Amino acid sequence: MQKARIRLTGTDFKKVEMVCDRIREIAERTGVNIAGPIPLPTKRLVVPIRKSPDGEGTATWDRWQMRVHKRLIDIDADERALRQLMRTQVPKDIGIEIVLES
Repeated sequence: MQKARIRLTGTDFKKVEMVCDRIREIAERTGVNIAGPIPLPTKRLVVPIRKSPDGEGTATWDRWQMRVHKRLIDIDADERALRQLMRTQVPKDIGIEIVLES
């Protein structure tokens, strides 16, 4: 049977977990096998910026960072489950990628 690999990415881990819970509910409701969500390594984008714009004064730094959280879910590619999965509402700052594998 074919499998569907779902990859979720987002900067807010609570929203990513909320989408994972929705996918898990769909899998339980339709009775398909699910593996995951598997947490992938979090990507940290760090930008150190000097506070004083002219270079005078003490060398103080602001450290800005953005974390990108990723999850991986494998489910059986059942037609009913995938149709419900396509209809779920996903927040606009969450990226979702669905790939069918044999």
